[in-house]
Amino acid sequence: MENFRKVKTCEEEGPLPFPGLPAGVVHMKVKEGSKIRNLMAFATARMEARATRQIVFSGCGRAVTKTVTCVEIMKRKLGGLHQLSKVQYRTLQEVWQKQGHAEQLTVDKYVPSICILLSKDSLDPGEPGYQPPEPRDRLWTLDGGLQDQRASLLPPQTEKRFWEPPGQERVNKKMKVQESPVDYRA
Repeated sequence: MENFRKVKTCEEEGPLPFPGLPAGVVHMKVKEGSKIRNLMAFATARMEARATRQIVFSGCGRAVTKTVTCVEIMKRKLGGLHQLSKVQYRTLQEVWQKQGHAEQLTVDKYVPSICILLSKDSLDPGEPGYQPPEPRDRLWTLDGGLQDQRASLLPPQTEKRFWEPPGQERVNKKMKVQESPVDYRA
């Protein structure tokens, strides 16, 4: 859209797709420019409070992946959270103005949207989009390993190999290179 610039974007506000939510539920609206660090600091502090039992993360368009990232971080930090995800389309209304004129153009865009409910209390496992909490023995530790015995079942770390030009063989440290005696006097 040449010679037009975006003046504003309006997002269609609607009810959350989770019936029966309490009135005081924390709703984190993730935007494209939101900083994950800021979102997680606020959401984690609220979820660690005893009074907060549920939190909803929602985002649309380019913020969908950031929304999922926030939810996965929250599940790793707190553990034992039930998850219910709903995917839908939402209408964004963009207003464009022609440069140098008062003329405006309104465009409706249909973008994917996701709403994820995290709950300390159990949810209906028959509901589409439900994920039970990860078992405590499956959580990763800070050093990057598994907390339980399953770490011993992982394949051993292999030695890193660097690319070598064709025709050159790799010499292993354990392998001894033997040279054949050469007579240089001939």
